[in-house]
Amino acid sequence: MSATGRERGLPEPTRGRYDLELGEYGAFFIGSPETVATKIASVAEAVGDLSRFTLQMTNAMLAPETMQHAIELLGTKVKPTVHSILGEGVPR
Repeated sequence: MSATGRERGLPEPTRGRYDLELGEYGAFFIGSPETVATKIASVAEAVGDLSRFTLQMTNAMLAPETMQHAIELLGTKVKPTVHSILGEGVPR
């Protein structure tokens, strides 16, 4: 991230910056299915009419099986939890 950030004029990555991105208003959606679902629901509530949510999940360091498991959790745990938090008005 350092080299890419310098090319794009971004500040050097720090632990503090990483922690901010993990926080309630940060761009990173990392954690348990419940943590990710809560953050997605928070975004949906903030923007109002959210019918689609895209996550970038590429990481050359992860084994394909690990990535498949993460995708499975999105469908089996995260999505139902988001719908539960937001109620029946959520597009399916």
